[in-house]
Amino acid sequence: MNRSSLCPFPRVFAGVAALALAALLAVAPAAAQTEPQTQPPSPPAPTVAPAAPVPDAVPPQPGDVFGESTTLAAKTIIFVKGTGTWDKAYDTITGALKRIKVYLDREGIKADGQPMTIFTATDDTGFDFQAAIPIVGSPKNPPHGELSLGQSPEGQALKFVHRGSYNDLDNTYEAITNYLDDNRLEAKDMFIEEYVTDPLGADASKLIVNVYVLIKPAGTSPG
Repeated sequence: MNRSSLCPFPRVFAGVAALALAALLAVAPAAAQTEPQTQPPSPPAPTVAPAAPVPDAVPPQPGDVFGESTTLAAKTIIFVKGTGTWDKAYDTITGALKRIKVYLDREGIKADGQPMTIFTATDDTGFDFQAAIPIVGSPKNPPHGELSLGQSPEGQALKFVHRGSYNDLDNTYEAITNYLDDNRLEAKDMFIEEYVTDPLGADASKLIVNVYVLIKPAGTSPG
């Protein structure tokens, strides 16, 4: 799994296509000078029925949004900070959320919203993250050790809805990257996955995930 698609990356496909076209044009004149050879007519090709269209595994539902502008408000969260690799992202995130839930259950603290992952840095192989669960107020017995008390990100963001397998989130992130490019929007170095269906109890192939991409204000200088 790779969330680094939200960062700019080179478009190599156009260059490959151009090289292929140049090679084809170089061969074409030589082929035109070859004397045609008389061959018996080929038998008609067998009729092949067109393939049936493949339906979407989990089609969008009414109310699903893609690129809806929203303003995130800061929430009090209990979080676990860590790093992970994309090939084990789901296990890493759910493992961190389980540790938070153990603390909440032990202290009798109720969650005040869906669990989330705040991605603070990504590259081609892995990511830095904060797995978090929002709560109301401050706990009487503050967490310690690997658990911390903090605030979730706030500010202007775009909301995108993903349905289906966690492994298929890469396709959603590719579509998000294209959306940002088409609309000339620049994302901050942070984005959030909010799990509408709790990954600790849901089928991993039937998740609903809200992806929030924090956007830089128009005219912001790079750096």
